[in-house]
Amino acid sequence: MPPLKNLRGLLLLPLALLAGCNTVVLNASGDVARQQGNLIVISTVLMLLIIVPVIGLIVFFSWKYRQSNKQTTYSPDWDHSTELELAIWAAPLLIIIALGAITWISTHTLDPYRPLRRIDVQRPVPEGTKPLTVEVVALDWKWLFIYPEQGIATVNELAAPVDRPIVFKITASSVMNSFFIPALAGQIYAMPAMETKLNAVINEPGEFEGFSANYSGAGFSGMRFKFHGLANADFDQWVQKAKSGGDELTRERYMELERPSERDPVRRFGTVAPDLYDAILNRCVDRNKMCVKHMAAIDANGGVGGAVGAYNITTKPWQADQKNSPIRTYVTAMCTVDDPAGMSIPRTNLRIQE
Repeated sequence: MPPLKNLRGLLLLPLALLAGCNTVVLNASGDVARQQGNLIVISTVLMLLIIVPVIGLIVFFSWKYRQSNKQTTYSPDWDHSTELELAIWAAPLLIIIALGAITWISTHTLDPYRPLRRIDVQRPVPEGTKPLTVEVVALDWKWLFIYPEQGIATVNELAAPVDRPIVFKITASSVMNSFFIPALAGQIYAMPAMETKLNAVINEPGEFEGFSANYSGAGFSGMRFKFHGLANADFDQWVQKAKSGGDELTRERYMELERPSERDPVRRFGTVAPDLYDAILNRCVDRNKMCVKHMAAIDANGGVGGAVGAYNITTKPWQADQKNSPIRTYVTAMCTVDDPAGMSIPRTNLRIQE
């Protein structure tokens, strides 16, 4: 049997290893991430209320009913105990109810699309506070951050004032990525032609790590950036530095920027085309391409330019049981059983607006 001193060293080894870890998720600097970290702790403690007693009882019964213990009562015909059944089922049921209530409340409270109601646990968001808007674009393999109010953009560098709500509008240029700053809030996916949102706030000044948490190709491991939590005055200086020393981010410059590259250095742009993010989101940075939102509008109206684009157009209320329901226009079918390819559509019935 190994000496007690050696066993103590083995027990302390996991703690020594964890001492070198940065448990940022459980010690976050942003209020949203801190609440999410608290959920992990609370959920773990609730589950341990079952796990620890069960493990303890396993050890206890193994020891008490061991073969060499002749003092234990032998009851081969025992099969039921009402008290034991109540204890076995009541405790897990109560824990499930508690976890369900916590999940329901936190799902709505920490909805990433929901505007913040508080700066931290002691301070609500002051009335009239305008959040900082940051437009995030996941590129191959770098991050582009556009500040529409400040008129600047950065690559692989992000900054925000301490204690000011932030609204991130997030999209991607090609494949799906995941925007994640552990000290600020949970991860949010970035997808092409779609926009996701994240509301968050940083409560402490400092430099924090940000990265992509979703594998997206060869340069994925280099999709990292620094997030700076700054005082208001320092943030204003950071913005002025970007304005004075940055280039101009036009549509043409963006098309060069979005080409795949790995481990790009920090870059700043002092001016940004005002409609750039909208063009990125709608996949029409190249002016020769039609925007996704325009395609959707044409489809919603049933044809090119809002006119009928096919002979089999019909209308139907969105909600037939409501008197004032909006009317929806759509194509009923483009083929039949006898004509599965739709080749017999009469050309004379097609009315397309030039």
